Amino acid sequence: MKLQWNLIFALLFAIIIAVLAVVNVKPVQVSYVFGTASIPLILVILGSALLGGLIMGSIGLFRSFVLQRQVRALEKEKAELQEAREQ
Repeated sequence: MKLQWNLIFALLFAIIIAVLAVVNVKPVQVSYVFGTASIPLILVILGSALLGGLIMGSIGLFRSFVLQRQVRALEKEKAELQEAREQ
């Protein structure tokens, strides 16, 4: 059920971002470290949303990886304790 709610919220967020991006198509000045550029605001909005999603996704993957390592270590410790009890 939680996965379904997350999917609904993700789709709602994507629709809101898409509507905001389509409404804002005027070019804006974007200052970089080495200069400036005139880019349509739609690309800035979509790029920011994409970059935020990638950052959050990579943080989630890293956290999942760490938790999987902890689970494996705890399962190994549990197996060792069960073997010690049986002896």
